[in-house]
Amino acid sequence: MLNVNISEFMVELKDGSIKNVGAPTKSAEAKLFDPETVEVREFGDSQVKLTAEDASGNEVQIALLADQFEDLLADANDLREESRVFE
Repeated sequence: MLNVNISEFMVELKDGSIKNVGAPTKSAEAKLFDPETVEVREFGDSQVKLTAEDASGNEVQIALLADQFEDLLADANDLREESRVFE
């Protein structure tokens, strides 16, 4: 299930075109629950891409710099050692 929450977002439809309108205070949040597949791969020369897709074909992609990915790996390893989820 993909959940997308968009705040203060407005578009204008005119003559078949979509135009972004409104203040620059927009924000968005996307959550993908129960992914069926999760993949990690190189992305360009300096990034790592995480891709998760659910059974309905909803997909979320995250591109991280190498140091961000290293931090994520460290956090995941800490969680593995400390969390009851992995008991």
